[in-house]
Amino acid sequence: MKFGIVVNEGPYTHQASDTAYNFTKAALEKGHEIIRVFFYHDGVNNATRLTVPPQDDRNLQKLWSELAEAHKLDMVVCIAAAQRRGILDENEAKRQGKDADNIAPAFRISGLGQLIDAGIKADRLVTFGD
Repeated sequence: MKFGIVVNEGPYTHQASDTAYNFTKAALEKGHEIIRVFFYHDGVNNATRLTVPPQDDRNLQKLWSELAEAHKLDMVVCIAAAQRRGILDENEAKRQGKDADNIAPAFRISGLGQLIDAGIKADRLVTFGD
């Protein structure tokens, strides 16, 4: 089965990001295909490389990046939601006149068209969070 995943919540404010990660990992382990993981609303906070959780806590940004690298996942961060929350890649930082970027490895910024595309290509679009 082909899944599209939507993550609407940040990594430490709600269980949705953990659940989305665990669902995605389990689906891949069972041989399913993940068309795309789309981070929207506060879910874009999963994509900052500046997250520094306590040493005894999980690092969801790192976990997502490692899973994406291992399985060649397309991990898209909504550009509008990202800009509102200060998540920028190198190109967007330059375009907005900012002196730094903070997007983590394996994530990329794009628009809502990527969400629509995932919904069209996937057998199921599964949403985590409000």
